[in-house]
Amino acid sequence: MLKTLDLLRRNPVQTAAIAIVLATVIGVLAYAAGYLTPHRLSASRIVDAIEESGGGPHEGFRRAHAKGICIAGTFLATPGAKSLSSAAVFAGLPVPVTGRFAESPPDPYGADAAASVRSMALRLQPSEGAEWRMAINDTLGLAVSTPQAFYELQVASRPNPRTGKPDPTKMGAYLQKHPETVAFAARMKAKPLASGFANDSYNSVDGFIFVAPDGSRQLVRWSMQAEDVFATLAPEERASRSGNYLFDDLLGRVARGPMKWRLVATIAMPGDPNKAAEVWPSERRQVDIGELTISHVESEATGNCRDLNFDPLVLPPGIEPSDDPIPFARSAVYSESFRRRSGEPKPPSAIANRSAGTVQ
Repeated sequence: MLKTLDLLRRNPVQTAAIAIVLATVIGVLAYAAGYLTPHRLSASRIVDAIEESGGGPHEGFRRAHAKGICIAGTFLATPGAKSLSSAAVFAGLPVPVTGRFAESPPDPYGADAAASVRSMALRLQPSEGAEWRMAINDTLGLAVSTPQAFYELQVASRPNPRTGKPDPTKMGAYLQKHPETVAFAARMKAKPLASGFANDSYNSVDGFIFVAPDGSRQLVRWSMQAEDVFATLAPEERASRSGNYLFDDLLGRVARGPMKWRLVATIAMPGDPNKAAEVWPSERRQVDIGELTISHVESEATGNCRDLNFDPLVLPPGIEPSDDPIPFARSAVYSESFRRRSGEPKPPSAIANRSAGTVQ
């Protein structure tokens, strides 16, 4: 170490070069974090906006989709799946799965009847590695197609301190600027809400590239389509149920036997928009590429899904991100949310100390 310092003192050119390199690296890291450009849209600013729109941070929990429960089971691909993608999860062997069902609001103790968006997050871990993580919603598309629009939506959604609700003037100005959000709201209003997690279906929303063994590439979206029969509840019936009825029903359902979903890939045609707020035509080719079986459900705790970051860019060879910007923003925001909650106390979830089913 002393010899190195002495060499640097005797070689000022080399010392200056090293200083420039270090300054450049530090500058790049600072820029990525948003420290040098406070007005640039960074993951930190987006998470701040999510916290503010949700009434402040709930320490120890995810900043969105805060109320959830852990799941476990297996995935088994169909024989034809490997022709679409060379990913290890499609090799035809059972793949262990860890995951999470959740509701979209940031309140980890909110009433289930108030949540209109539900999610399924999964981590598929083939024995040879090359895992696949996904975070999918029971919506048709998203309300926005860009990170900037998502940020603006959070800002417009901030509750007025006097009313506890968003300012209608600010929200009206946002909606006038973003007709895609208006279209999303219309789809949500027309879509029947499943009576539970088990008979709901979940969509990737974003486009990804499947790379086949021969190197051919296709833009796809996928969905987990429930094998349980779809049913819905009237709004007044949902309102009369307990605050945790969705999770109670889920625990009762898995106690009766495994729950199953078909993984279905939808193949884009040339010209289809690769924008999260735009839905592809219903006649697009669909391919059944596997079955998900969930056989165990338990409340969040150390060692299961609680501390997992379901980063949608954790992809195996054979699946690649597309030019859709939303997954990149989600990846950065999930990382920032994980960073914040990892250093906070971990209160018990609303579904504490509950489990059902048998891990297979």
